[in-house]
Amino acid sequence: MTNQNTRRDFLKQSAVLAGATVAPFAWSSPAFALTSANDRPRIGCIGVGSMGSGDAHAHAGFGDILAVCDAESGRADKAKADGGIGKGKADAYTDYRKVLERDDIDVVSIVTPDHWHVKIAIEALQAGKHVFCQKPLTLTLEENQLIRNACKKYKEKTFFIGTQQRSTADKFLRAVNMVQKGLLGDITSITVGINGGDVGGPFKKSDPPAGLDWDLWLGQAPKVEYIKERCHYQFRWWYEYSGGKFTDWGAHHVDIATWAIGMDQEGMGPIEIDGTDSKHPVEYKDGYATVDDSYNTANDYSVKCKFANGTVMDVTSRGQNGILFQGTKGRIFVSRGNIVGLPIEEKWDKDMFGEAELTALYKGKKFEGHKNNFYRCIVEGGLPVSDTFSHVQSMNTCHLAAIAARLKRVIKWDPKSETIVGDDQAAAFASRTPRKGFEIPRV
Repeated sequence: MTNQNTRRDFLKQSAVLAGATVAPFAWSSPAFALTSANDRPRIGCIGVGSMGSGDAHAHAGFGDILAVCDAESGRADKAKADGGIGKGKADAYTDYRKVLERDDIDVVSIVTPDHWHVKIAIEALQAGKHVFCQKPLTLTLEENQLIRNACKKYKEKTFFIGTQQRSTADKFLRAVNMVQKGLLGDITSITVGINGGDVGGPFKKSDPPAGLDWDLWLGQAPKVEYIKERCHYQFRWWYEYSGGKFTDWGAHHVDIATWAIGMDQEGMGPIEIDGTDSKHPVEYKDGYATVDDSYNTANDYSVKCKFANGTVMDVTSRGQNGILFQGTKGRIFVSRGNIVGLPIEEKWDKDMFGEAELTALYKGKKFEGHKNNFYRCIVEGGLPVSDTFSHVQSMNTCHLAAIAARLKRVIKWDPKSETIVGDDQAAAFASRTPRKGFEIPRV
């Protein structure tokens, strides 16, 4: 890793020498593209399906993509040939380890199914890479602890999560600022609308298509026969690979809600999670689906997450997608489409939401595009707007909601010890034994 570290150290030293207001290169995608190849990050993209390809196109504005990888060889080849990604020059792999072992790659972008995120991410940190990883970052409560430990150990590396709502100033950042400024009073309840999971099946089992390494795609998950609907976008409707909507949209909306009420630090979180009002599309026994050929994540639910201060967060499939903050002085609703409520109409945050507030939310960095912040932090250091440590706090709530829903009961959580209390069956869902050969490193 000598060449890579020397190169990164040079860039960081350049930022210091240039002074507080001058960076070694301008912070926009076009400006990066005009920068000398010696100063642009060198990138490997692991997972280049629809979302992965979209991210790869964005990364290409800030650096040079040297390698692309996907368990389905056709996708890797397509990304290599794409003029906005590999430009016909990048190396194409099906085994992600080929990307991590290369000393000439500084940054990896991980956009795989959820059950692969933490293993690849930790191994990337061990290999000396900066990491961009799509949400949700983790599959289990234990994985939250494993990735947090790794980020603490490799703190010199920038680790960034694709929760892009943290970079939407006019909606989500405005809502967070309004709550944190106390303009709504004490927050008594939050409704987090994340829609319900898909319903489907039974599906046909078959041989995997040519070019797809099904065993590799499964990774740590149990070995099962190939079903087309288990793969690609539909993987999120199976608890074997995801948490359904609890983690798919929860990683966005629960994240914003948790950030806004200041419950995003280690040792914080809900103390009681009520999953009694939950339904799944197939029959369940002891928290597990009784069939293996149909979508199995929750499709109809209202999971109440109670915090020690009395605030209740309702993570629900019912109603509009977005976040409703209700305080003792007023309430607002925010989604990707709009932000509404009397406090917005009357501009209660007038002269209280500007550059200074945006900089504070960006942890002292200038407000800018989501990936701009990632690459700025690689050079300047410091935590990005979407950091591991706050994200895993939100993911704790998401995973707890899924566990409570699977068991259809109330579970107790100790945020300080990060353990499920007084319920051995529920506590067993905190981790999962991976298949042999796909263990997650513990650092």
